[in-house]
Amino acid sequence: MSKKIYIFDTTLRDGEQTPGANLNVDEKLQIARHLELLNVDIIEAGFPFSSPGDFAAVQAVAREIRGPQVAGLARAFEKDIDACWEAVKEATNPRIHTFISTSDIHLQHQMRKGRDEVLEMAVAAVKHATRYTSNVEFSAMDASRSDLAYVAQVFTAVIEAGATTVNFPDTVGYAIPHEFGAMIKYLVEHIPNIHQAVISVHCHNDLGLAVANTLAAIMNGAGQAECTINGLGERAGNASMEEVVMALATRKDLLHYHTDIVTQYIYPASRLVSKLSGVPVQPNKAIVGANAFAHESGIHQDGMLKEASTFEIMTPTTVGIKKSLLVLGKLSGRHAFKNKLQEMGYYLSDEELIRVFRRFKELADLKKKVFDEDLISLVETESIYKSVPEHFRLIELVVLTGTTVKPSATVRLEVGGEVKTLSTFGDGPIDAAFRAITDLARSKCRLLKFAVSSITGGTEALGEVSVRLEEDGHVVTGQGVDPDVVTASARAYINGLNRLHFLQEMGPRSKEKPVKL
Repeated sequence: MSKKIYIFDTTLRDGEQTPGANLNVDEKLQIARHLELLNVDIIEAGFPFSSPGDFAAVQAVAREIRGPQVAGLARAFEKDIDACWEAVKEATNPRIHTFISTSDIHLQHQMRKGRDEVLEMAVAAVKHATRYTSNVEFSAMDASRSDLAYVAQVFTAVIEAGATTVNFPDTVGYAIPHEFGAMIKYLVEHIPNIHQAVISVHCHNDLGLAVANTLAAIMNGAGQAECTINGLGERAGNASMEEVVMALATRKDLLHYHTDIVTQYIYPASRLVSKLSGVPVQPNKAIVGANAFAHESGIHQDGMLKEASTFEIMTPTTVGIKKSLLVLGKLSGRHAFKNKLQEMGYYLSDEELIRVFRRFKELADLKKKVFDEDLISLVETESIYKSVPEHFRLIELVVLTGTTVKPSATVRLEVGGEVKTLSTFGDGPIDAAFRAITDLARSKCRLLKFAVSSITGGTEALGEVSVRLEEDGHVVTGQGVDPDVVTASARAYINGLNRLHFLQEMGPRSKEKPVKL
């Protein structure tokens, strides 16, 4: 019988620490719902003490999500642990995740504390957490660069104090797989009460080895894998959840382990996280990248036509990637449309369904073929637009461009309920549109990033645009989708402006930054 591996998803906490990613409460809830569909075991929803916004997000996830455990992160301080409990206490099975560094590098240069003092702090933190719940996880930050005998001593003590999960992070992505596996084996052999807790690993990808290290740890006794959708996270990211899960599912001949993940929801979750975070998935990304199931070589194509298993070790449908065309058209009814969405893993409210259905009808009038990918984009874009109030709303955009005229744009924009119109010139139609929108919105934002991609192939493909804007210390991502790339760009820019306005209305965020594992 295979061993169950618990999947601890930290997309909403460590994943959000990706540079440029900034999720609000509604967006975190959207991702949490998909994580529940995926059937992850634990959702780490955030770091409650770090800011009021993070506290609210963790609390909202704890109140709504009923299947997975919901965890919050807390330093080894009573005030952190108290705030964490207040945020997660309404979850079906709340977890407090507390941590402290154990490497001499961190103790000497960051914490300026001795080993004995850190050990006392770790035990005290776990004991304090157990006053609230028996579901307590302890992490030894920078464990892979720590003295293993000391980590074993700390883990023994915190398990005795009540920790039911002990996490061994490769915080800076320094470990090599065979070395990391040996570390886990050492802990199993040198912690006398290890049978009372689950060993967890949290691997970073600085050397591109996060997934390999996670698998090596599992093969040597780890029972929980901490990971993120698309491998999001600080610096080079974390172990990719989809890669860890599919490696275990695909190589059952060698890896006698299993997870409870419903793999058919992997691709929709990947798409949603990419959209909301503003971090695109690279085409050659394993499992969910655009090229993951694409074959261009003649030899490969010949083999695929004869037998798919010649060059594919898993089928696209296993992870929720569908190759079929969307059979719905402009004459299709709302009921059939709703059923199609549910087949694809999207459950919309009546109000959301009305808006997405209207946009689908508009798209069906413009395109001869509507693909599943187009529908996914419409649903995800609706989620993005509704996640912040529309202080700015595009009413009309007219552009004039060509080889013999200076590009210009006329924009009609609703600003706080008032309709304004402006025409401007630019270096191109998109630049002209952005200039007009900026002036109408009276914004001083800086455009940090502009990226365009197509949903499907062909000249009729929907254009996806992602922008990153900065103003007054706030950095946000805006998304836009439209068959016309100039309109998609304008929608993305306005979405970003709405996010900036929303953050400015909320007031200054906490100065305290989350500590990274």
